[in-house]
Amino acid sequence: MRNNKRENNQLRNIEIIPNCNPYAEGSCLVKFGNTQVICTASIEEKVPAWLKGQNRGWITAEYSMLPRSNRQRTPRENKQPSGRTQEIQRLIGRSLRAVVDLTKIKDISICIDCDVIIADGGTRTASITGGFVALYQAMQWLIANKKIKNNPISEFVAAVSCDINSGNKIIDVDYDEDSNAQVDMNFVITESGKIVEIQGTAEENPFEEADFYDLLKLAKDGIAQLITKQKEALGVK
Repeated sequence: MRNNKRENNQLRNIEIIPNCNPYAEGSCLVKFGNTQVICTASIEEKVPAWLKGQNRGWITAEYSMLPRSNRQRTPRENKQPSGRTQEIQRLIGRSLRAVVDLTKIKDISICIDCDVIIADGGTRTASITGGFVALYQAMQWLIANKKIKNNPISEFVAAVSCDINSGNKIIDVDYDEDSNAQVDMNFVITESGKIVEIQGTAEENPFEEADFYDLLKLAKDGIAQLITKQKEALGVK
């Protein structure tokens, strides 16, 4: 039994509250336990200069943490995003583009903003999971406003963290668990079970291949639950 009374294969209490921003084309507040992230999708009818003339659109992401989202104040990144921030932004963007046919949103850009208001572990996985909900809503907006004909999203996608902590394989780790992990992994997986990205690190000793497959199985089961939550929030069967 973990410190928070969860089973090793049990997610935190997950909430996805859609339409939290009345101005954005898509938005939600996503909660992974105490971790809370506001995800918004903003549409522009233009693409970056390097994409002009290629008959496709673009999806990008920005990620930030409010100064007191963490246990100690984090200074605002007013000038240049930190290396960690840039890495997470690119991860979110890659994860969402992986399930979208960009040729079906020609000359349209969608920016997914993920703003962490409370951080208790798993902010990047919460951002991907909530960011997808905001993106899906943006696609619905484009269809409703006759900007595109069909939804270019091929399937749902979500993300979750898995660790080995004190020899136990656990899912959806909070800050305290992550701080003491021997192995730290993040999984981005689609509804059909296809892998978009895996980030994995042995914090102490190398881990066995069998451990990896145990964590992968744990992640797939958890992501299936997260996708159910996404569909409930969107009213999609």
